[in-house]
Amino acid sequence: MMTTLDTAAAPASRRDLFGHPRGLTFLFGSEMWERFSYYGMRVLLPLYCLQYLLLPGHYGTVVGGATMRHVLESVYGGFTTPQQFQSAIYGAYTSLVYFTPLVGGYLADRWFGRRYTVVAGGILMAIGHFLMAFENYFYFALLFIILGNGGFKPNISTQVGGLYKPGDHRIDRAYSIFYVGINVGAFIGQNICGAFGEAKLWSYGFGAAGVGMLIGTVVYLFALRVLPDDRPRLVAAGKRPPFTREDWRAFLILWLLFVPGCIFWATYEQSGNTVEVWSVDHLNRLVTLGPLSFTLTVGFIQSINGIFIVLFTPLVITFWKKQEAAGREPSAVIKMALGFVILSLSYFILAASQWMAGTGQVAWTWSILFWAVYTLGELYFSPVGLSLYSKAAPPQVAALMMAVFLATSFPGNFLAGWLGKFYSTMSNTNFFLFIAALALAPAPIIWAFDRPLRAIMKSHEDKRQAPQL
Repeated sequence: MMTTLDTAAAPASRRDLFGHPRGLTFLFGSEMWERFSYYGMRVLLPLYCLQYLLLPGHYGTVVGGATMRHVLESVYGGFTTPQQFQSAIYGAYTSLVYFTPLVGGYLADRWFGRRYTVVAGGILMAIGHFLMAFENYFYFALLFIILGNGGFKPNISTQVGGLYKPGDHRIDRAYSIFYVGINVGAFIGQNICGAFGEAKLWSYGFGAAGVGMLIGTVVYLFALRVLPDDRPRLVAAGKRPPFTREDWRAFLILWLLFVPGCIFWATYEQSGNTVEVWSVDHLNRLVTLGPLSFTLTVGFIQSINGIFIVLFTPLVITFWKKQEAAGREPSAVIKMALGFVILSLSYFILAASQWMAGTGQVAWTWSILFWAVYTLGELYFSPVGLSLYSKAAPPQVAALMMAVFLATSFPGNFLAGWLGKFYSTMSNTNFFLFIAALALAPAPIIWAFDRPLRAIMKSHEDKRQAPQL
């Protein structure tokens, strides 16, 4: 008899904690520590490259360094400055981190199950972070992190949706709560690892990221007792429902949204690339509060995003609940379109601040304003996108479609690295205006998909709530 693979969909326990399934707490903690390691390492990467690895006498010791430079130059074009080389490394690494979830989601759906794939991914990433402490193995370390993230990221995100019954409206807020965990981890990691970077203690910074990844994996192991058993099992062919016309329509639309999603991340990811370099060179980080005076670290500036995520998320959720009660809450697609508009405004703020400062340094308060608006744009796009793909995707390919949304960061981050090369050839004002215009362009395209996706999700919900005969 021909067979196919299927996975369980119902959670092992429905007991709630603070109004949500207990599994959400563990997934929150595991993702928090994984993001500690990822963002802690990410804040180190541009500084490490520009202040250490790409200096004469260092890059020559990297195994495969000459070959990798040739590969990157063949993709991104020649490098005339260290900043352009650094931007290419950043773009290639961050893009591949979000390509491998496509593979990880497929493997989990078809063979290994989400739980085992997450554990394997966590172990691989921990190995990669520890290898970063040794400059000779720089590219091997990046490879381990890239492969591990492919197993970890799409499958832990998908399991958040699996904790809830069909039609449970708490799922949108669950993803927003989950998103807080991402940013709490990012805040802690950027400050701890960033402090090591300011002191040029690179090995300690990368080692701290590795420890964080190990903690995240252990937390996830504790979560297994309250997560659904989704190990693939053989069932007779035909037991899994075939794609209906509506399933194919949803599948196609979610793939079409891939393109504007790429543009979002191409502009969004300038924050960890050119904006971080700009903060080092052109931002006045000296804070004077009466008799107290101190300098903001680059790690802290990068972590402001996480602070605002934690502060803004309950406010945004409350605002959406009030809109819902009044019958005026925008759909997920319209929220995502608004996210593009708000993100564009944040880069316009950077352009305006540099234009007013002229050749001088920009006051640190402008950076705070940038991060506030930037974060609001993120909240209207990223967690809403996670929820949209969770609800609209055909259930037969749930993890794969979640990986499709996450994989928008693959070409997006690749493009971010390529766009970052223009930072060395344009004025700061013109560069940030260019990024602002690029962020704004996809908003009307996203908006156009509102009506068909709303109909698809309503149909999905009606089917799930219909009594089974």
